[in-house]
Amino acid sequence: MRKIVLYHLMSLDGIAFEDGDWLADDGPQLVAYLGRVIATQDDVLLGRGTYDYWAGHWPRSDFQPFADFINGTRKHVVTSSAPALEWANSTLVTTSVHDHVTAMKREPGGDIGIHGSIELARSLLQAGLVDELRLVVAPAVVGRGRRVFEGEGVQSWTLAGLERGRNGTLFLDYSR
Repeated sequence: MRKIVLYHLMSLDGIAFEDGDWLADDGPQLVAYLGRVIATQDDVLLGRGTYDYWAGHWPRSDFQPFADFINGTRKHVVTSSAPALEWANSTLVTTSVHDHVTAMKREPGGDIGIHGSIELARSLLQAGLVDELRLVVAPAVVGRGRRVFEGEGVQSWTLAGLERGRNGTLFLDYSR
């Protein structure tokens, strides 16, 4: 069975989205970690906000290895609106997201990634559909912003891997 892998950047206090330059510069190590995360993925789940933002950015980006990955990977876009999706390899999820993800997990293939897409990540966490977490935790307290882990209730995870960046960033791998 395929795994759903949630990859997210966050601060020490759990903020996953807030304007500002709070992510420590652990450049090569961060890029290498991202490369390992995406190496096993051949599908990505995106919420509409992330899709719209990324569709305007990644097709013109040369940031590797992510640009080639995200532009070439199948993107399953979860949205309540149904405007056309113009970014290559993008598919609109037309059924219940939980049903869609459950069906995807049964298909042959590699891991299914969730990148960004906070509301979608929360929904899949609450439904118990996320199998692994790949978290990049910056050594900063941001104080306000959006969190991925909010309202799920207690969930138990097992630490499967830990790296420390030269500037204090933590690269954490968890599994169910």
